[in-house]
Amino acid sequence: QVQLVESGGGLVQAGGSLRLSCTASGRTLSGYATGWFRQAPGKEREFVAGINWWGGSTDYADSVKGRFTISRDNAKNTVSLQMNSLKPEDTAVYYCAATWNRLSGIVVVTAASYDYWGQGTQVTVSS
Repeated sequence: QVQLVESGGGLVQAGGSLRLSCTASGRTLSGYATGWFRQAPGKEREFVAGINWWGGSTDYADSVKGRFTISRDNAKNTVSLQMNSLKPEDTAVYYCAATWNRLSGIVVVTAASYDYWGQGTQVTVSS
């Protein structure tokens, strides 16, 4: 079992930055593809960014490309999401997710493919 805990959310003005962190316990994150998803009120959960298990490949939703950066430190069991140039439409609950993927180097972009989820952290961007 992998337990994931997100942190770093908060309230920020448009154009500002936040850094989200996802810390794993119970098992090392090495070998797990990880991703960030978000869900705004009244909307479905959507993919934001993903990174393969060793950090060599990433993918982003078109809406965040060039503004968000996902990274990981397997030695520290953490995955981070640096969010710059935030917009009001980025307001959502952000979730970290992980799935065992050691045999593949792919980035997992579909929510249904993830086995473990954090509880989420609220990000609110004011205009």
